This record gives sequence, structure tokens and C-alpha cells, in this order.
Amino acid sequence: MATCYRHPDRETGVSCSSCGRPICPDCMTPTPVGMRCPECARERTKVRTAASVTGGDPTATYVLIAINALAFIGSLAGGGGVTERGGGSVIDNGALFGPAIADGEYWRLITSGFLHAGLIHIAFNMYLLYILGTMLEPAIGRARFLALYFTSLLGGSLGALLIDPNSLTVGASGAVFGLMGGAVVIMRARGFDPMASGIPMLIGLNLLITFVFPGISIGGHIGGLAAGVVAAFVLEELGERVRSAALPVALCTALAAGLAVAAVVVA
Repeated sequence: MATCYRHPDRETGVSCSSCGRPICPDCMTPTPVGMRCPECARERTKVRTAASVTGGDPTATYVLIAINALAFIGSLAGGGGVTERGGGSVIDNGALFGPAIADGEYWRLITSGFLHAGLIHIAFNMYLLYILGTMLEPAIGRARFLALYFTSLLGGSLGALLIDPNSLTVGASGAVFGLMGGAVVIMRARGFDPMASGIPMLIGLNLLITFVFPGISIGGHIGGLAAGVVAAFVLEELGERVRSAALPVALCTALAAGLAVAAVVVA
């Protein structure tokens, strides 16, 4: 039987949950993570939460929302509709459209993710972007968040072109789906239960809407979700293993570039 490290004459079967030294009842300090010795109990325990690794305020999230809002105003000025897909010059020249991309209009791979078909469309996407962005960006940092966002956006563009390249497709849904998938990967990697956040249920509900209601880009949503999961794995899991801040972002950027090239090829 071990003896207390502070009272050698006292046998004990309890050890400090922090340092592992045996402690007797007089030396035990109850904590949420078990009994601790007097020395460890006096130390401040660092608790890691989803936002404990902070990248500052979610500035990039606010900027992305502002760009989407300005693009929507621009589409209205160009003849777009408020309540439904109304076309207009901005959407005609910026939406995802396979034949136009094949002719060299590569900017559509990105600009399509900032255009929306009506007020409800942009309101729903920006609400989800706000919720996910204010949660993820402070937790993983601005560079990683932007890498995750644009990789998901390009994954959505590729998915939409694979399924229906001849349709005009707009919306930030692919990027938002990628953020949802990425959030699940990141929470699991950091020891949190994703189900407690409700995000898996949100993914399931949105996938149900995707397949049930017409006029929704199935390829865009599935492609964005898949790209977000892979990008988050690269950023979080690989980042933890290599202990590098720059390498995961560089690899994620390379993944985004590969998705863009693939989208051009299939357009």
C-alpha cells in the first residue's frame, strides 16, 4: 500500500489526479477533475474550451457577411429580384455556369458563392455564417477559418458543376455546409461532443431540405460539406501532429487550388 507523500506514516489508495502522488484524506482537495494534492490544488487549472485558442474577434466573418450583403445590393441594382431568382446583370455575369467557365470566366467559381437568389436565400445563409463564424474563427484563427471557408466554397462549386454544369448556381450554401462539417471535425479533435452543439442535427435537417425541395443545388451542398470535412481534418488533425501553423494552411490552400482546377476541368 502506498503512503502519503506528505505523511509517510499514512497508507492511502488515492493519488493526485494531476501529478499522481499518493495523498491521504487530510491532503485531498476535491476538484471537478478528481482529488488533488495541496500543491496542485493551488495551481490554476487551464481549461480548454472551444474558444480558448483564440484568433481574436471574428473580423473575417463580419467581412464575409458584408461582402455578401454588398453583392446582394449590387445584384438588385443590376436587375436582380428581392424575393426570388430574378437574374440581372450581376448574377448573369457572376453565377456559376459551366459553359462560361469553360470559356475562361474562372472568377465565377468564387463570385457565385457571394451572390444570392432573393432575400430569404441570403438571410438564411448569412444567419448560419454568423453563428458558425463567430464560433469557429476565434477558436481556430483567422487564417485557418478563411482557408476552411474558401476551400468549402470551391468544393461546393465543383460539386454543383459535377451534378448540373448548365444551370446558373449562386449562394454561400456550399461554404456554409463546409463550415458545419468542419465544426464537427474540429470539435471532435478538441474533445467536445459535436451532438451537444446541435450542428450534426443542423446538417441533417439541411440535407433533408436539400433533397426534398426543388431548385436547390444538391451538388453544391454535398461538395461544400465534403470539402469542409477534409479541410478541417488537414487544418486541425494535421496541425496538431506537425505542430506548425503555416503548413496546414498551405496544404489547405493547395487543396482549394486543386478543387478549382478540377472544377474548370469538369465545367
